[in-house]
Amino acid sequence: MPAEADPPVRPPQHAFVRYWLARVASGLGFQMLSVAIGWQIYALRGRALDLGLIGLVQFFPSVLLALPAGHLADRHDRRRIVLGGQCIEFAAVVALAVLTLRGHIDEAGILWLVLALSTAKALESPAMQSLLPALVSPAALPRAVASTSAAYQAAMIVGPALGGLLYVAGPGVVHLVAGACYLLAVLLVASLPGGPLRTRREPLSLATFFAGIHYIRRHRDLLGVISLDLFAVLLGGATALLPIFARDILHTGPWGLGILRAAPALGAVLTSLWLSRHALERHVGRWMFGAVAGFGVATLVFAVSTTLWLSTLALCLAGAFDMVSMVIRGSLVQLDTPDAMRGRVNAVNGIFINTSNQLGEFESGLLAACFGAVGAALIGGIGTLLVVALWMRLFPGLRHRQRLRMEDPELETPPGARSL
Repeated sequence: MPAEADPPVRPPQHAFVRYWLARVASGLGFQMLSVAIGWQIYALRGRALDLGLIGLVQFFPSVLLALPAGHLADRHDRRRIVLGGQCIEFAAVVALAVLTLRGHIDEAGILWLVLALSTAKALESPAMQSLLPALVSPAALPRAVASTSAAYQAAMIVGPALGGLLYVAGPGVVHLVAGACYLLAVLLVASLPGGPLRTRREPLSLATFFAGIHYIRRHRDLLGVISLDLFAVLLGGATALLPIFARDILHTGPWGLGILRAAPALGAVLTSLWLSRHALERHVGRWMFGAVAGFGVATLVFAVSTTLWLSTLALCLAGAFDMVSMVIRGSLVQLDTPDAMRGRVNAVNGIFINTSNQLGEFESGLLAACFGAVGAALIGGIGTLLVVALWMRLFPGLRHRQRLRMEDPELETPPGARSL
C-alpha cells in the first residue's frame, strides 16, 4: 500500500471503548425494536407473510445502497458517515414511538419507518465495520472482533427480554426506550476522533465502484467465507418465525418471545467471551465449517421442539455455533483486506450478510405460509447442512486453512484503490 494512503495514526485506547459502548447501545435499541415490531405487526392481522415483509423492506436498501456506501467509506470520514446514519435511525424510532402512542400507526406506517431505519443502517454499515481495524493492532483484531461481538450479543440478550417485558405497557413504551438507546449511541459516536484525512481521492468510475467485488473474486478464501454466510443463514435462519412458534406452538406470550429472541444471544455471548481471551490458532477452516453445520443441526432441533426449554436450548446452541463462525469470518475479511479497500469489501460483505438475514426472513415467512412454521424451519436446517457439504468441496483451500492471518498474505490493492 502506498505511504500516502492513510497515515498509521491510531486513536487513544478509550476510543475503542466508546466504539464498543456505541455498538452496545444501538444493538440494545435494535433488538428491543425487533421484538416490539414483530409482535405489533403480527397482532394487526395475524399473517405469517407480514413478518416476512419486515425482512423484505430491510433487504432492498441493504443491497441497493451497499456499494455506494462502501465507496463513501473509502473516500470520506467514516465516523461522520456513521454519525449521520445513526441520527436518521434515531429520528425514525422517535417517529415510530410518537405515532404508536397516539394510535395513528398501521401496518404500512410500520413498514415505511422500518424502511427508513434500514436505509440509514445500509449507509452506515460499511463505515462502522471499517472503523474497528483503525482502533486496534492487526494482532489484536480477532480478539477485538470477539469482544465487540460479545458486547452486541449481550445487548441481544437484554434487548429482547427487556422489550418483551416493556411490551406489557404497550409497544410505544418499547419504542421510546429504544429511541433513548439510539440517542446514547449517537452521542458516543460523536465523541470519537475523526478519521484520517484522505487528501487524494480517486474519481468515481466503474472500476473503483466495483473494486470490492473484483478483490473478493480474486481471493478464494474471502469468496468462500462470504458466500457461505449468505446461503447457510439464508436457509437456516428462523428468527422471523419466532412470534409464530411462541404463540401458536409453544403457547407463550411476549415474555416467552423475548426469551426465545435472547436465547441465541446467550449462547453467542458466552462463546464470544471465551474467544475474546482464547484466539483460534489452528484449523480455523475446519472450525468454521463445523460451526455452521452445528448451526444447522440446532435449527432442526428447534423445528421439532414443542417445549419452551428445549426450544430455548436449541436456539442457545445455534447462537454459540454461529458466533464461532462469525468471528472467524469477520477476522478473515478484515485481515485479508488492505485498509484502502475495507469500505468497499465490507460493503460487499454487508450485501451478503443482509441478504442472508433480511431476505432469509422473507424466505422463512414465505415457506411458513406454504408449509407451516415447523416445515419452514426443517427445510432451513437441512438446507444449511447441504450448503456446508457443498462449500467444503468448492473451497478446499478454505477448508484446510490453518490460521486467521496468513504469514505472508497477498494483500494487493486493486488499481482502483491506489490513490486513496
